Amino acid sequence: MSTAKDLKAEQVEAIKKSVQDSKAFVLVEYEGITVEQDTKLRSDFRANNVKYQVLKNRLIKRALNELGFNEFDNYLEKTTAIAFANGDELAAAKVVTDNAKSVKVLKAKCGLLDGKFIDASVVTQIANIPSKDILLCQLCGVLQSGISGLARAISEIAKNKEN
Repeated sequence: MSTAKDLKAEQVEAIKKSVQDSKAFVLVEYEGITVEQDTKLRSDFRANNVKYQVLKNRLIKRALNELGFNEFDNYLEKTTAIAFANGDELAAAKVVTDNAKSVKVLKAKCGLLDGKFIDASVVTQIANIPSKDILLCQLCGVLQSGISGLARAISEIAKNKEN
């Protein structure tokens, strides 16, 4: 085997490992992005524990096909980067969608969430879901309001019995 083939095989294995280790990923089209915009995008990805790589379409396709994912084949055209969410499953989708509002040439092509293919519209929908921490805080607020209402009612009953 030649050195180039060995290098490509190593890259495919690295992509497969990243797919298996990540909770989700998003394929990103970035054609026409400026250096300044790309620097900000990469910074946002790092801040959200998302690994962002620009890779060759052929290598991504080969890695995904070897893992049994053939749904991505039609999306691996033009410029493609891949954003692997290693913490919050929704982080990659959120960063791409948020940055796409100001960087018009940036867009999500599709992704993988919970081992299932998702198209660009689903990527956008899940990007609008609040983070896990915010959802937990909202749940605590709802639970706390019910408990505090019960405590006020019991307090009023106790006051009425005293009188």
